[in-house]
Amino acid sequence: MSAHVLVLGGTTEARELAAALAVRPGVRVTTSLAGRVSRPGALPGDVRIGGFGGSEGMAAWLREHDVDAIVDATHPFAATISAHAARAATTTGVHAVLLRRPGWEAGPGDCWHAAATLAEAAALLPDLGRRVFLTTGRLGLAAFAHLDDHEFLVRSVEAPEPPLPRRTRIVLARGPFTTDGEATLMRDHRIDVLVTKDSGGAATAPKLTAARALAVPVVIVRRPPAPDGMAVVPDVATALSHLGLG
Repeated sequence: MSAHVLVLGGTTEARELAAALAVRPGVRVTTSLAGRVSRPGALPGDVRIGGFGGSEGMAAWLREHDVDAIVDATHPFAATISAHAARAATTTGVHAVLLRRPGWEAGPGDCWHAAATLAEAAALLPDLGRRVFLTTGRLGLAAFAHLDDHEFLVRSVEAPEPPLPRRTRIVLARGPFTTDGEATLMRDHRIDVLVTKDSGGAATAPKLTAARALAVPVVIVRRPPAPDGMAVVPDVATALSHLGLG
């Protein structure tokens, strides 16, 4: 068969999918990156960087480049690009798949508090702790900037964007992390509450295991809902099957 697959990337799953597609005869794969990370790793196939100009721009790109299928393998919280992909696929009739890794689930010994937004997560903190391990990424930290009585340990891959909480220490690091390492980090900084997004996956899950062992409460920001019109799959193998390439 001959097919052009557009992968909306930026995740480990996107990289794995691009690698799997690139070795299939007759399949051309293009991975699209938003450009928020300054040094993305090498990817198989073609790579484009930057936005499309909304759903209409993406639809035009799909038509111009004869795309047969689109796989949205962006971060589970990349709601805007996911919505654009769903609309562009509907407009063009291109087959669309949403590759979204399963979310985390609380287990015995966990003390989790759900929040719908970062602002809601910030509102929960005064009742939970004062020394916060904040692992929600480098964007949106303005939601916590008013909490002057709290101390924040902020970890992200690249430097977070201001405004930031007044009392903030920044750690730049990329997963995967280990449970022992996360526990040591939390003990060293005397963390008494963890805030994270429900990103899912194994690379950053050890912080949850460490929080359980240390009896540290966790504020989990829930994922936005998946857009209508896209088949949702949990892993690369199932995505390939949906594309007829399993």
